[in-house]
This record gives sequence, structure tokens and C-alpha cells, in this order.
Amino acid sequence: VQLQASGGGLVQAGGSLKLSCAASGYAFSRAAVGWFRQAPGKEREFVGVISRNGGITEYTESVQGRFTLSRDNAKKQVYLQMNDLKPEDTAVYYCAADVRTILSHVRNYAGAYDYWGQGTKVTVSS
Repeated sequence: VQLQASGGGLVQAGGSLKLSCAASGYAFSRAAVGWFRQAPGKEREFVGVISRNGGITEYTESVQGRFTLSRDNAKKQVYLQMNDLKPEDTAVYYCAADVRTILSHVRNYAGAYDYWGQGTKVTVSS
């Protein structure tokens, strides 16, 4: 099982970025996919998760209304559209797969995720 996150970069506050998470090696449609981020000197935190069929999403409060998750199971991709970015969104973003989830259940803690991508850096300048 391999995950690869991409799409990070440098953007000004108020701008947008779209992150992608590409999966290989397993039945992608059977996994919920979550995004986490880690800022310098801080612990990794949950950002959002999308259920196996894309019908359920959950976000941390600080990104509600600004970030949107979507997925294309045929392409084995999950996307994190990030709008109205703020300097506090600066972090390395990781995607992760929860292959033990069932149906539309989603989990928002790192311990639920079995596989992790390598991270993509997002820097938001003020």
C-alpha cells in the first residue's frame, strides 16, 4: 500500500491550493482517506476525512467552510481543495488510509490510519 501526496507550495494568504493523494496497491474504494498536518514545533493534527464512497466528510473546525474533500475511486485519488488559506494553515500535509473502516464510518484520530503518504509542504505567506 502506497500513498503519495502532492500539490503543496507557497501561496499568499487568501489564496488556494489543491492537494492530491494518489493511492496504489490496495482496494482504494474500501478505505476512508484522511488528511493530517503538522506545523513546525507542533503535533500532527487532523484536518479532514472522506468516507469510502465519498458520501461522508468531516473537518476540523478551523478549516470548516474553507477546505473541501473529494475523491475519485476510479482514479484512486483524493483531493483536498483549500481556499482562503491563512498563515496558520502552514504545515506539512499528510494523507492517510483507514482500511479498517466500515461503510460510511469515518475516524478523526491518527491511530485509526494504517498507511501514510510522505507529506507535501504548504506555506502560506501573510
